[in-house]
Amino acid sequence: MHIVLNGDDTTLPGPMTVQQLLDHLGIDGRLVAVECNRVVIRRAEYASTAIPPDAEIEIVAFVGGG
Repeated sequence: MHIVLNGDDTTLPGPMTVQQLLDHLGIDGRLVAVECNRVVIRRAEYASTAIPPDAEIEIVAFVGGG
């Protein structure tokens, strides 16, 4: 399945939920925000939100500092 991930064309091995995508990428979902087609996905909905073909996904990591 084709998606655009953080601006890069990406091919996934098949249909996935947001949580499955994060797991596939080795990303801890507690440390990022995810947007699918310009809609922010609530963390509680990662496991139930299917990623549609050709979706534009943005994953943003939180950075702390001072």
